[in-house]
Amino acid sequence: MIENEQYSALAFYTLSLSDPAFIHQHIVDAFQAQTANEQSKTITIFFSLAGLFLHIEKGYTGRQVQLAHLHMAKITKAYPR
Repeated sequence: MIENEQYSALAFYTLSLSDPAFIHQHIVDAFQAQTANEQSKTITIFFSLAGLFLHIEKGYTGRQVQLAHLHMAKITKAYPR
């Protein structure tokens, strides 16, 4: 339960920043990737890993990752397990 409380505190903080780069997206993606398990939806794992890749390897801002997620949702219907 502490993990969720820490995530909630961090999420509240990043949302309160009103940052145009939207760093909140990165904490959402990181948390979802770190807490993934057998019950996690494949779309959640796919998007979180894609978001982290775009940020770390390609230098995308959180806002750019968010837009990439929206684009991927429009074109991808099947997510590998």
